[in-house]
Amino acid sequence: MTTKEFEIILDKCCKQLTTESCTTAFKTSAQFENRVREVLADLTLDNQTFKIDFNPHPQAFPDIAMGEFGVEVKFTLNDTWRSIANSVLETQRIDEVKHIYVVFGKMGGIPEVRWGEYEKCVIHVRTSHVPRFEIEIPSEKAAVKESLFEQMGIGYDDFRKLDMQDKMKYIRAYARKIHPDGRLWWVEGKENSDEHTTPVQARLYTNLSVEEKSRLRAEAALLCPSIVKSGRSRNKYDDMVLYLLTYHGVLCHQARDLFSAGSVANPKNDDEGGLYIERALKLIENEMRNAAQTMDDALFVEYWGESVPPEKRISRWLEKADELATGWIPSKSLFLD
Repeated sequence: MTTKEFEIILDKCCKQLTTESCTTAFKTSAQFENRVREVLADLTLDNQTFKIDFNPHPQAFPDIAMGEFGVEVKFTLNDTWRSIANSVLETQRIDEVKHIYVVFGKMGGIPEVRWGEYEKCVIHVRTSHVPRFEIEIPSEKAAVKESLFEQMGIGYDDFRKLDMQDKMKYIRAYARKIHPDGRLWWVEGKENSDEHTTPVQARLYTNLSVEEKSRLRAEAALLCPSIVKSGRSRNKYDDMVLYLLTYHGVLCHQARDLFSAGSVANPKNDDEGGLYIERALKLIENEMRNAAQTMDDALFVEYWGESVPPEKRISRWLEKADELATGWIPSKSLFLD
């Protein structure tokens, strides 16, 4: 089968899924990904070359392998065609796949499903525990963005075959190119480690507006329920601080600025007592609810190790927090209304 013939199959797949999503929108990435498999399986039923695995390795890349063709499935409940993608490492890459495409389900705004060529859709690389690509399906009204690989001056197929040390050379050069006047912060793993981060243009947490501080604290608290641990617990804020740095370019050099400081937990400077972490979380409950509804599912997979529907993220967070807290029970005092 030629790439042109496979792209005709993707056209039919996306058209069918768009029709289905306009009738009943998909709720979760897992539900959408499984439906993509089903539709592709139906469309290629007569082609013995394509044997779709409905129980692949959870970290396999791409999500769906079809002989030499592969489909990476992305999904969002927001009105955007941009999403966090796979790790630059590609340690679970399926070797047989030569041509990778993205099928993207956008449920926000007017639900729609589109496809794009993976190499052309990767438009940025950002940091997390390991560097991750960002993809974007071109909007019909906007100009097509130059792909990351075009910006780095290397084809995707050549880039993916490099070892991590050589990949980082390209990523660092790219970072310097997009932030020529910015301060670049480096957080490096050991020389032979698979874990690296890329440079970001850093801002100081203390210089942010009150509104942005609250929004970012809410996102970080939601992803990192370990903050409810005892005050004697070491490193309980580490994941939060790294999240702010690697995803938002925000450097918080005093972890207590996030939740333990009196200005955060007790802005009225009253004498009501209580746990500062509990009081601080109660003050950002609305922001955490909003974060639960809007944050990319890939973040929860990365930080929680599981995909959780937006409407269940707060209850799941409470379950995790209850297991970690000592001396108090978060579910007895938080998110009661």
